[in-house]
Amino acid sequence: MLKKISLRKIIISTVALFALLLIYLVPTNQDRELKNLKQDLSYVDKSQIISSIFLLDQNNHLALTSVAVTSDQTDIEKRACELMEILIQGGSGEDKIPSGFRSILPSDVKVLNAKFESGVLKINFSKELLDIPKELEEKMVEAIVYTLTSIEGVSNVIIYVDNVILSKLPQSNITLPSTLNRNFGINKQYDFSDMHDITSVTIYYLNKYNEDTYYVPVTKYVNDDREKIQIIVESLKSSPIYNTNLMSYLNSNTKLLETTLENNILDLYFNEYIFSDADSKNILEEVIYTICLSVQDNYDVKQVVIHVDNEEIYKTVLKSIENE
Repeated sequence: MLKKISLRKIIISTVALFALLLIYLVPTNQDRELKNLKQDLSYVDKSQIISSIFLLDQNNHLALTSVAVTSDQTDIEKRACELMEILIQGGSGEDKIPSGFRSILPSDVKVLNAKFESGVLKINFSKELLDIPKELEEKMVEAIVYTLTSIEGVSNVIIYVDNVILSKLPQSNITLPSTLNRNFGINKQYDFSDMHDITSVTIYYLNKYNEDTYYVPVTKYVNDDREKIQIIVESLKSSPIYNTNLMSYLNSNTKLLETTLENNILDLYFNEYIFSDADSKNILEEVIYTICLSVQDNYDVKQVVIHVDNEEIYKTVLKSIENE
């Protein structure tokens, strides 16, 4: 009797051990998913890096977005051509465009070549570049200029069409300077009553597509002789914004108390209302980005430092902020 009981225990133990061994050896669904994920990650193209590009959003604003590119940052000419290919409607780079955005260059245009020298990028397109609706002509130039000047080292752009400098937009009759930069403006808004003493200032606002936040620059032309940083802060904290599709999270009680500019560093001194949480001394990322991106387009500085009560709260290098 004892032998039978012992034998039964041995059999039960063996079966249990075998079952545990099967559970250990046979992967669960979660194990398979993790294994597959690791396999997928091993195939990620690590040569791809992120680059800034300006694309049309659902409201026909040119917005700052990011795309994956394969060209090295040091190969400026190759990078320029790759970004322009993404800007072509239905082009080879269309699959890189984020959801909610679209390219602006006509579908049949070809990027013929690019030449970079001493901060100036010359970009040459086929004649199809001008096959674009009248209302998008100027925005097309803005998208080209702002995208190309997002490349580190590029300060100015010269646009060619079939090897001839584009000096005038044929449908809108807008005359273009031979050399273009961000002074050309983007998503332009005119709000002045006097043709004299007009100031242009580019301010970055927020918008959302689904749950994703992105940034929209607006160049305002105004009769305002204040420092541009004062105009930027006052515009970001004002409500309502001229276009209900655009937002700012800067508290309306925020005050810019002082600014200093020395050694290419712009120091901004605010009151405590710039904080989203005064106890933790936290500033919303969206507030930091709208201020710093706006500074980048209006000042030739390398760094922005934000202070509250004479305490340094945040510091950023402007050249890296677009791709963060």
